[in-house]
Amino acid sequence: MAQGQIQEQRQEQKLGQSISHQQLLQATLVELPLAQLLDRVNTEMNDNPALEVKADYEEPEYTDDADTGDFGEGTDDFEARNEREERQSALDDALSNLGRDDEELPVYQGGSSVAEEREEIVYGETVSFYDHLKEQMGEMELTGRQQDVMEYLIGSLDDDGLLRKGLDVISEELAIYHNLDIAEHEVEEVLACLQTFDPAGIGARSLQECLLLQIDRRDPSRLKDLMRRVVSDYFDEFTKKHWDKIQTALALNDMQAETLFRELRKLNPRPGASLGETMGRNLQQITPDFIVDTLDDGTVTFTLNNGEVPELKVSQSFADSIKEYQGNKENMSRQTKEALLYIKKKVDAAQNFIEAIKVRRHTLTVTMRAIVQLQHQFFVDGDEASLRPMILRDVAEKTGLDPSTISRVSNSKYAQTRWGTFPLRHFFSDGYVTESGEELSTRRIKAVLRDLIDAEDKKHPLSDDALKEELARRGFPIARRTVAKYREQLGIPIARLRK
Repeated sequence: MAQGQIQEQRQEQKLGQSISHQQLLQATLVELPLAQLLDRVNTEMNDNPALEVKADYEEPEYTDDADTGDFGEGTDDFEARNEREERQSALDDALSNLGRDDEELPVYQGGSSVAEEREEIVYGETVSFYDHLKEQMGEMELTGRQQDVMEYLIGSLDDDGLLRKGLDVISEELAIYHNLDIAEHEVEEVLACLQTFDPAGIGARSLQECLLLQIDRRDPSRLKDLMRRVVSDYFDEFTKKHWDKIQTALALNDMQAETLFRELRKLNPRPGASLGETMGRNLQQITPDFIVDTLDDGTVTFTLNNGEVPELKVSQSFADSIKEYQGNKENMSRQTKEALLYIKKKVDAAQNFIEAIKVRRHTLTVTMRAIVQLQHQFFVDGDEASLRPMILRDVAEKTGLDPSTISRVSNSKYAQTRWGTFPLRHFFSDGYVTESGEELSTRRIKAVLRDLIDAEDKKHPLSDDALKEELARRGFPIARRTVAKYREQLGIPIARLRK
């Protein structure tokens, strides 16, 4: 039987969704970090002569009132604010971060971590942690033997700038891997030299030693003596923020206590974090997209950092040409019309680009505003435990934006705060709901879990059941299978492999 082909035409209605060129442009600009945005603006200005730089642009400041949660707007000179923030660079981390790491450990997956895979490319001057310390080492009068030990000690520092290995371990590793017979006391002498390097606290073997090294750099005063006494004699109360107990023990009045506690909060438990890049990682200096400032009364303000990105406008000469075309298009030659149509195309493109920049600014502003409102307490005290569970949907509901837009903003933007510079995704974490209905931050649970494992007896490591019981005693009643899941996400092996 013969077979043939038949062509048919049918008319039907379909519901579809498409994205316009302008929407695509807006989505692209929202996702760009500050340095890449500047490159894109410069490229656009080179390609489109209808774009010009507008002069006399003032940076808006956005305020979160601690009592009402309302936002107002004001004006502030960005350079002045940035200079003020630079003067406070030593205050990047504060007392409320003591006793634990700020960053979650990366999850090990086939030789690379999730954190490394998702790490954003950040533009700026590269300052190597290792090279920075090596430069200071070159200024010291060290023997060849001491230089070898110093280089090994610098290479053994963690990302916080602390030395987590014991001196006996360092001595053994030097003998095994470098064929150097170095006694423990010699390693300690070189370490004492390293601890004189900048920033203060580098090379400390514990958090307490790190803070004491910083205090010892201060000029002699009664305040210095009190600070040293607090960290030396009342360290447990200090890390738990039992200020009333410390004030009573030292017999201080309210004004004296407030002055003391304010100075203690300026100590930096992570001196290595201020040096930029850590050895072995290709991380560059971060350019923050937001400058967040917390006032003493709990008011949180933030400024959108536009850096060197100029405010744009449509060229007046191009705009006048368009008006001329609209008023006299009947009397123009074809060649003139084509030229003016080209001008109109460039003007439209310039207006669309300027509008996309405005949309980007608005999107970033409302997103950061929502984050400040939802995580207000963290911006006030810097305590990691103050970070409440928050997901993309929470911010999307507060801003009226799509969760995908919030995701694009948070994946590549950074906020400089009183407590350090954080990627926006740092403020997001899932919540764990207990049987009683209480919602706990998974970030906080993981931090406590990591602390428990770090402090365990390595000869008798804690099983998942034992960790479950310890977490419950600390106010985190979660199931054993949840403990196992969080432990695996932290890249920590089971108990028998931790011996």
